[in-house]
Amino acid sequence: MKKITIQGVAGCFHDAAAHLYFDGEEIETLPCETFPAMFDTLATDASLLGIMAVENTIAGPLLQNHELLRQSNMRIIGELKMRISHVLCALPGQTIESLTEVNSHPMALMQCEQYLRRHPNMKVVERFDTAGSAEEIARDGLTGHAAVCGEYAAELYGLHILERGIETNKRNFTRFLILADPLVAAEIGPKEKDVDKASIVFTLPHTQGALSKILTILSFYDVNLSKIQSTPIVGREWEYRFYVDLTFDSVLRFHQAIDAVRPLIRDLSILGEYTEAKVTH
Repeated sequence: MKKITIQGVAGCFHDAAAHLYFDGEEIETLPCETFPAMFDTLATDASLLGIMAVENTIAGPLLQNHELLRQSNMRIIGELKMRISHVLCALPGQTIESLTEVNSHPMALMQCEQYLRRHPNMKVVERFDTAGSAEEIARDGLTGHAAVCGEYAAELYGLHILERGIETNKRNFTRFLILADPLVAAEIGPKEKDVDKASIVFTLPHTQGALSKILTILSFYDVNLSKIQSTPIVGREWEYRFYVDLTFDSVLRFHQAIDAVRPLIRDLSILGEYTEAKVTH
């Protein structure tokens, strides 16, 4: 059985993503309160896997998670792009008219703002977690309370779904990375013939045209830059660290491209080589 560390309680979107990615396999998810705590847990046992959100189509990139990954020794072995859809749920027997309070994570409440505005009888109260809000209502028998969470969480805690798809923007997707210790990454990751994507991180000298030269070389080797994210380097004014996702048809050409750019960049790390995910609706 695979053991997958997640941030959040059972039923959260990370939990749902883990079961979706490993569909058909027997897995156990290990809840962690925070992402740093998740990496601390991963460091204790090389057999553990992790799943971590790194960007959302509405909220943008989770920069803290990029940094946590860079500072760890974990490797990316896969990714999942999952549609995020919210439901309004409450104890069985409750109706929308009987509700006086709605609980969820601030981000989820923000994503459902238009729906909640149409129901002023529900006082909006922020909580630490979407699934945690559902768990609290079920555990404490809170009548008059509703949770905004995923359908998976509502079903897990036995709550009645009053309305589905209450998010304002239906094109709401989160990208998750699957993480493994280097000792097991090669064994359980994709075969080389299936690798068509990689994530790398590097710094550049503060010279004119430094980034342009890198992009030109990547293009020459038919390596496509699908995402680039820069973060300032603390203590080194006007210098930046670049997190880059690359896609390609040939892993050999990718390796050749990396060898070609290596003399021009500093602190290069390959965070993982994996198979690009299709969007899961």
